[in-house]
Amino acid sequence: MFENLIEILKANPRKIVFTEGHDSRILEAAHRLKKDGFLTPVLVGNVEEVKSAAKAGGFDIEGLEILDPATYEGMEAMVEKMVELRKGKMDEQQCRDALSKGNYFGTMLVKMGEAHALLGGATYSTADTVRPALQLIKTKPGNKSVSSVFIMVREHEDGSDPEILGMADCAINIKPSAEEIAECAVESAGTIKIFGVDPKVAMLSYSTKGSGAGEDVDKMVEATRLALEAAPELEIDGELQFDAAVSPVVARTKCKDSTVAGQANVFIFPDINAGNIGYKIAQRLGGFDAYGPVLQGLNAPINDLSRGCNADEVYTMAIITAALA
Repeated sequence: MFENLIEILKANPRKIVFTEGHDSRILEAAHRLKKDGFLTPVLVGNVEEVKSAAKAGGFDIEGLEILDPATYEGMEAMVEKMVELRKGKMDEQQCRDALSKGNYFGTMLVKMGEAHALLGGATYSTADTVRPALQLIKTKPGNKSVSSVFIMVREHEDGSDPEILGMADCAINIKPSAEEIAECAVESAGTIKIFGVDPKVAMLSYSTKGSGAGEDVDKMVEATRLALEAAPELEIDGELQFDAAVSPVVARTKCKDSTVAGQANVFIFPDINAGNIGYKIAQRLGGFDAYGPVLQGLNAPINDLSRGCNADEVYTMAIITAALA
């Protein structure tokens, strides 16, 4: 999977901003990325602090850009642009104060074209990574919401190609509307394509094609309709129970005419409860590695790390994030 993404990055050189340049996990990942040469890290932080932390950890970051909000030469232009973007919601001093922090500063670097993507959250909360993205990068034309997808990967002992699935939304929208679920489905299909997967999207429910009733079923039926209306070229079907989505035997019994049932590889959950529980069951009992959450619907790739992440997770999420640019 990562070999494919690396080839994409070799063909399309990308810069990725790390908002917490002093963090040892970020520095280790940046050291590896510099050595590998297919992706250019940009570190945000005090130059001496970042270099000192890198030296203490034995990480080679020589030659990498380290940008300090306190000394950044383009700060005045950045402040002016942010005031314009916030349109009266933040005055000049408020924008200047925000840009002194790595999360806002890094996001504006992406907005102003100084980098293609951003990865944060090693020390910032999810809200502190997502909020600047919503305020400054904003959603794509036609999109009204941001969602997330986890890329689930299970290796095979025989060395054959790994199994790759998408599960969404497991991290952002707590009780999404039918419209938000539909957007998430279309975005998730687009994201999974980056990994070489032909998406077959199942809109999950406790009902399959009318076997159950209720407003939650109605929501997934409507979400399916809206998703197909927005992207008729995609294979999307619902509402489907999970067994009908993954088991060809069950699919033949419950919905034999479906082109998705029995072979789904992208699973869209009705709410964050189901989604978060579902992906963690796949991770802990199904032997899948979980990469993400990958944020979707923004004008540029901005992704959030877990504060408990390790350097390997930073490295892999950097590759995924940049490949989406």
